[in-house]
Amino acid sequence: MEGASSSAAGGSSSSSAAAVQGSRGRESGRVGATNIGRLRPGKQQHATRAAGVGISFSVTPWHLRVFAAIVGLMGCVLLAASLAMSALHQVQFRNAAISRNFKGLQELKQNIVRREQVEQIMHGRLLRMATSALTKFPFPAVQNGSESEDFALWEEPYKQARKWKPCAAKHSLADEGPDEINNGFILVSANGGLNQQRVAVCNAVVVAALLNATLVLPRFLYSSVWKDTSQFGNIYQEDYFVNYMKNDVRIVKELPARLQSLDLEAIGSQITDMEISKEAEPSEFVKSILPILQQNGVVHFLGFGNRLGFDSVPVHLQRLRCRCNFHALKFVPELQQAGSLLVQRLRQVSAMQTEMDKQLFGNNMLDTAFAENHAAGTPNRYLALHMRFEEDMVAYSLCDFGGGEEERRELQAYRETHFPALALRLRNTTVSPEEQRSLGRCPLTPEEAGLVLSALGYDRRTFIYVAGSQIYGGAPRLRPLTRLYPNLVTKEDILTADELAPFKNFSSRLAALDFISCASADVFAVTDSGSQLSSLVSGYRIYHGRGRAPTLHPNRKRYAQVLSEEGSIAWGGFQRRVRQMVDEYKRVSPRPRGRSVYRQPRTPGCMCRAGGDGSVDF
Repeated sequence: MEGASSSAAGGSSSSSAAAVQGSRGRESGRVGATNIGRLRPGKQQHATRAAGVGISFSVTPWHLRVFAAIVGLMGCVLLAASLAMSALHQVQFRNAAISRNFKGLQELKQNIVRREQVEQIMHGRLLRMATSALTKFPFPAVQNGSESEDFALWEEPYKQARKWKPCAAKHSLADEGPDEINNGFILVSANGGLNQQRVAVCNAVVVAALLNATLVLPRFLYSSVWKDTSQFGNIYQEDYFVNYMKNDVRIVKELPARLQSLDLEAIGSQITDMEISKEAEPSEFVKSILPILQQNGVVHFLGFGNRLGFDSVPVHLQRLRCRCNFHALKFVPELQQAGSLLVQRLRQVSAMQTEMDKQLFGNNMLDTAFAENHAAGTPNRYLALHMRFEEDMVAYSLCDFGGGEEERRELQAYRETHFPALALRLRNTTVSPEEQRSLGRCPLTPEEAGLVLSALGYDRRTFIYVAGSQIYGGAPRLRPLTRLYPNLVTKEDILTADELAPFKNFSSRLAALDFISCASADVFAVTDSGSQLSSLVSGYRIYHGRGRAPTLHPNRKRYAQVLSEEGSIAWGGFQRRVRQMVDEYKRVSPRPRGRSVYRQPRTPGCMCRAGGDGSVDF
């Protein structure tokens, strides 16, 4: 109705109507911008007026509402898109940061899974029984008020061991020193690591005495395995060595100037291990080497690994071996001081007390700062475990340690690089890992070592010093052992980074610290009878231990047989057989034929046995 009245008003009123409408439009536009809701009743009125005017059109509150809704919707869409892009960029940035700092979250998860897969439990049933036994009986049994089981674990079970005394230092078969005129000079460039080189040095002393020659202070060859540039004077006290042996063998630090310019290989004076039999008899040196020495005045032994035998060596020369190994070779003061501190912290006492300590540390037995903070008292006991399970040993053994195809490829690659002759032989022959294990040729894994200790009765509190370098397989390989015995430490745990810094890049000097810690231990546990460190430490403990330094030495062949019955053997039966196996090695007897004097020094010229009447034989 309102629209019709407006049309009938005539043209005279058109301009005024338009003016009024424009005014209302402007007003509605202004108000609509702030209060669109109040204009809802005028919606139909504006639509009618627009129809009456014809082509005339004005903006209504409804248009404004639609427009505002569209703008608002677009704004919401843009805001959502912006937030989404911002979140995406933030996630990408954080992932990039994680990737830079932690090699990626996903990769980290994959690495964790892979590390868990690397852990190889070879004897799961026995490991579960050992864990149960240690948890059920965490402490040794007490019988008649004394810890009889515990006592047997930390002492030599056979009292005869105390009847054997060191004799190499005081028994001299000659009052005078070596001849002033001799046959020439002997050079030795020893290969291998610390312990192989130690054996080579003492064998060289014997050969020099045998051939009536002057020994030039031995040199140590660089090894791609050990990667150590240390020479004799970096490890042992040169002057002490020369002076201690002066009544047996003349030792000089360098060749005379007249001989230094000689091409020893060209004149036939360089002798490699290929030219001397392994563990050769003294007569071979007299027959083959003495003529060269007499002709050229000098002989150079290159390598000199295990070139001198044991059984055919006369007593007076055997004595020289023992004088060299057990008395003349003293570690340099820096190693003595670090080793003394290491043992003090392991024992938690302020002073050293044993004959072994005196031999190892000399005047460097006491650390003053440590003594001020620790009162002298009963020392803590610790067991030293030599885990000869480094990659070189694992690769050379040709055994299988449960790592599958990845392990086989890795070890074969190591052989190709470090043991090319062995790798070449494997191309033409087949070696059975199972047969190697049954023959006792496989080093014990940390898991297998832990099973031995638990079968012998060492409880979870046992403080264990682990000697050796990098365990093949790392922490996952050690985990079965640490589950049984959580109190495991290494020299890196006991000494600070600053205290280890002088030896950090020298494997032989680090091995010397292991030698000291193992020799000083209340109990020393061997896992590989072929290891030179185990051999030398065992002999050192027999010689200087006064019958109070027990060594645990599993028979790997017998142990492999026991482990092969894992599926049916009960824990009690496993314990009994392991204890019998270890007990047999502890039996006291003179050095068996064919055995190393460095490992078994109870032999004429080296140790003496006291009788009940005060007499001494050997």
